[in-house]
Order: sequence, then C-alpha cells, then structure tokens
Amino acid sequence: MTAIGIIGSAGRMGKELAIACAEAGLTLAGGIDVGGDPLALAKSCDVLIDFSSPKALSANLDAAIAAQTPIVIGTTGLAEEHHAAIDAASAKVAILQTGNTSLGVSMLAFLVKEAAARLGVDWDVEIVEAHHRHKVDAPSGTALMLGQAAADGRGIDLASNSERGRDGVTGARKPGAIGFASLRGGSVIGDHMVMLATEHERIELRHVAENRALFARGAMKAAAWLAGQGSGRYSMNDMLGLG
Repeated sequence: MTAIGIIGSAGRMGKELAIACAEAGLTLAGGIDVGGDPLALAKSCDVLIDFSSPKALSANLDAAIAAQTPIVIGTTGLAEEHHAAIDAASAKVAILQTGNTSLGVSMLAFLVKEAAARLGVDWDVEIVEAHHRHKVDAPSGTALMLGQAAADGRGIDLASNSERGRDGVTGARKPGAIGFASLRGGSVIGDHMVMLATEHERIELRHVAENRALFARGAMKAAAWLAGQGSGRYSMNDMLGLG
C-alpha cells in the first residue's frame, strides 16, 4: 500500500489530503508544516505531496532527491526559478507538478489547447478566474496553466503574448494575445472560465470547484500513479493519458 507524506499538513489543503488519503485506501505516513524536517518525512513515505509555499520548494526538492522519493507539487505562485529547480530535480526523481490537481481542470486545459490549436488568431482568448478573498497570488496557478495550454495550442510564448491588469486607456487588444482577469471575494473556492471569441460568436469553457475535497482526491490519484514512474517531470495530463 502506497504511503503518503504531506508537506503543508496544517493548512486547509493538508487537512483535506489526510481525509482523501484514507478514502483512497492509502497509508498516511505523516505530515509536516513550517519548521518540519522534509527529509525525515521523505524517508518515511513512498510519495510526497507538497501543498506548502514557493519558499519551501528548494528544501522539499532536496529532500525528495536525497530520499529518492517521488513528489507531487501542487503549490501555486511558482516563478521561473522554481520551475527551473523542478526541471533540474526531475532528472533525479519523479516529479508531478501542476497548478491544479482537479481532474476536471486537467480536462479543461486539454480542451483549451485543442480549441486554440484549431481556431485562428482572430479568435481572442480571455481567461477569467475567481477565488476567495484570502488568496495572495494572481492570476491563479490554474489560470496560468490554462493560458499556457492556449499558448501551446497556438505555438506561441505565453509571457510575451499575455495581457493583464488592463486599466485606463489601454488601446486596442493585441491580435493573438491571451488576456487574464482575476476576481477576489468571499469564500469562492475556484471558478475558471476561458472565452474564445471572434466576430459574431464565442465559446465559453468553464470549471467550477464546489469543494476542496476534489483537489485532494485528484492529488491522491496523482500520487498513486507517480509511485510507479521513473525520474522525470510529469503533469496531470500524463497521469490521465491526455498527451
């Protein structure tokens, strides 16, 4: 039976992960939070699940490598240097990194990529996301994942083709740009909508998260799958066989 170690166990997601672990019939090896020893945890489990913070990522990757323990990374707010560190670590240990562990969001990203690849640049892409008032990063990791899916579908670089934080007289929309808008308020768990619009018609693809348990269940499926993989960097699409 696969033993799971939770990094960030005291947080809201950490508590959901503990519940999901039992529901999935997996073993909970333990958990740590700020100040905990990730190496000791890594040595005691078969797979680590990290929902902590970007600043803890380096130490968590080092622990995973030292113990040769696969790690699922669901932490959001990662920057380019974090992804570079994940790329380097994936040469030594199996890593599944995602901006969202929801199976539904993974399917949404797949559909966005397919739509963007088949529709021309005269179809504008806009991504709108809403989260609770306590979320500290924007756009959300999921919104960026969806934007990357659209960029991959079009074969373009997301960073140089993004439009964010429009305010005032911004001028006309840049052809082919991928727009982002972030809403914050109340206790919204997660709402993501991708609009592809052209003259006289539009397509709206949407995912609504109604309970954090769905993220925990997806993370457990990812962890159980990752336990059987060799070193490398993986995504939820790899786990679902979406390509």
